[in-house]
Amino acid sequence: MDLADITYFFDCCIGQWSIERTYHYMAQQEVERSHTDFRVDGITPELRRKVLADNGYDPVDNIDQLPGFQLAFHTVSDKGEEVSQELRALFVPKQQEGTMLAGDYLRDRAYEEDRPIISTFTYDQSNRELLMTTPYTRVVSVDSILLVNPNTRIRRILNYHRPAEGEAMDSLALVGFGVEQKVGG
Repeated sequence: MDLADITYFFDCCIGQWSIERTYHYMAQQEVERSHTDFRVDGITPELRRKVLADNGYDPVDNIDQLPGFQLAFHTVSDKGEEVSQELRALFVPKQQEGTMLAGDYLRDRAYEEDRPIISTFTYDQSNRELLMTTPYTRVVSVDSILLVNPNTRIRRILNYHRPAEGEAMDSLALVGFGVEQKVGG
């Protein structure tokens, strides 16, 4: 498996980011704007192993070569609501077909629910888009990060009402868009 391009993607993500997002709440027909200050750092070997252990994940070969990060963010919405969080994440590629890598995305703390969680990801080397799909209790979040250049990312978040087993994801609860720019980059 060729991890050079996804490693480049995550290397570009290291640093301080300033993020402007718009969220569209579909049922309420409301739009909310927010600003986030976001800090991404590399992940230590000890934290890599902790993320695996927190999720009850089997040991992984070459764990120290796998992409991952630790992050902290602080978001303020236009309504004055504030959220701060820290978490650690590890990406475990399982297969590669052409320019597409796919695998598991593990976090020691989820965004929607305060618990460790295992999600899936795909990374398309042809356009440097990371797509992460997380099945939460009430929604399924499909989060895209498109690396435009080392200092600019475009973010798209689609939260679907979690469908019944075997049903299609076609009922949106939230749609988010963002422009993420590295500070001092």
